[in-house]
Amino acid sequence: MGIRTHEGGGTAVRNGRIEWRNGRLDGLLTRLLMELRRYASAEPPTEPEQLLNWLRRHTGSEFALVTDTGTAEAVSDGFPHDLLDPLRPALARVTGGALAAVATQADGRQVHVEALETRAPRPVLVTAGDAPLDREAAALASHAGSVIAVARRAHQAERTARGYQDKARQLRFAVFTALMSGDPDLARRMTTGAVPRLLSATRVRVHLLHCAPGDRDRLAQTYQDTAGYHGAGLMVPCPVHPHHFICVLADDEGPPEGGPFNGASLDGVPLDRHDATLRRLVLSNPHYALGVSGPHPLAATAEAYAEAGHALAVARNLPDRVADYRGRLPLARLLPRPAAPAWAGAFLDPLASAPKLTSDIVRLAVSVSRSGVARLLGISRNTVTTHIGRAEALLGLDLTDVRARAALDLALSVAGSGPWPPARGRRPEGPGPSLDALLRTGAAATWAADLLKPLADLDRPGPGSTLRVWIEANTDAREAGRRLGISRNTVRAHLRAAESLLNRDLLTLTSGVHDVVHALRIAGARPGR
Repeated sequence: MGIRTHEGGGTAVRNGRIEWRNGRLDGLLTRLLMELRRYASAEPPTEPEQLLNWLRRHTGSEFALVTDTGTAEAVSDGFPHDLLDPLRPALARVTGGALAAVATQADGRQVHVEALETRAPRPVLVTAGDAPLDREAAALASHAGSVIAVARRAHQAERTARGYQDKARQLRFAVFTALMSGDPDLARRMTTGAVPRLLSATRVRVHLLHCAPGDRDRLAQTYQDTAGYHGAGLMVPCPVHPHHFICVLADDEGPPEGGPFNGASLDGVPLDRHDATLRRLVLSNPHYALGVSGPHPLAATAEAYAEAGHALAVARNLPDRVADYRGRLPLARLLPRPAAPAWAGAFLDPLASAPKLTSDIVRLAVSVSRSGVARLLGISRNTVTTHIGRAEALLGLDLTDVRARAALDLALSVAGSGPWPPARGRRPEGPGPSLDALLRTGAAATWAADLLKPLADLDRPGPGSTLRVWIEANTDAREAGRRLGISRNTVRAHLRAAESLLNRDLLTLTSGVHDVVHALRIAGARPGR
């Protein structure tokens, strides 16, 4: 057999035995450390087979990494797979901790089994060749085994950490979903034993950050605490809008232990540390924007989220790209009492017999697409469609119609976050007030006039008329463009202009559209009339 010179120039294999030239073990150990660095830092991680084959090239023997259960986790390219069976007794003694190493023969090969860790049960490195390794080659193999063990533990720790992050992300998302459904008690039950500080807050604000999709998980992990939350906040990537990063922050927290709120303030009011951090992120990232809601009870997180969405639509058109919600009181709070709750109770009464999941889906479906609801609740889109169909049949509504969704959204807002429909003992007898009667009140008329005022003449070409026709076309931009004789892109451009004028998000969140539907109805320009 001829001489085959191996990588590195310091070794040769003659008749299956390694020959070392000029004492190159030190150089190979240096290269081994380089392999360790590459192995530990590679993304995706380097497989152990690559290190075993590197070792094979420099020793002429075959190698196997065997787990503490006796299973081959990785082998060099020429390792005989049937060799492990006759080695079971020796493997058991080394993996079990009885011996640190053992040399034996199997199937005519010289075999060396060496433990890679001190604590049993432990993985081992199996070396097999036509002859035992000489001193230098054995030292290289032993060092390589240590490298593999260190890298293996590092990757196991990384997998454990990644698994923890995945579970923490799932739990945060479940808590957020419960809050969006108006059920803080469910969120607390999910976190029994480690209830996050946010769920003890009286009021919250939602901060909606527009950022690159790839930044969202990084931001959530960067500001995560040891419990898997974010202090008195909750940060989750939006499952519906890939550029949205949702931050629910407690609004009634005092300064954290150890210091004030970083000295940051807004109009003289100290900011929560996460609030200040988010504002700094926008300042240092020109493609970021931030919308901040007003304060809301914890059970009204969905309302706060809608406000943050409207504020974000405004923020994206401002020089500093940050906007706090400065909107008027919502229509639901202006309608007369007790007439408005009576109407809402009667409107929602048919849903009393529906499963709770139907109620949860309906609450979300008025403001989120069906695929978005499916992602929020972790169910299939077909399941969402089935429950919406059940709700439509009970309510006598077609929820693909924007006007029906607007009415349902208003009823849910008036009913608030409490149980609905109201208990039978609290329901009014006889026919309740109609929605038209509620919308004829002076407060509603003033609200509608203020909302539509920036649009000027709704009949003249421009954002106002486009918005009106778009709603008449059931928010179908292509159909609105056909009716107006303009392109779909022009329709969307007009709607973007209307967003800036109205301080409402019209193209991402539906609550802004619902406000316009009601305002047009109150003003006498009822869509479709």
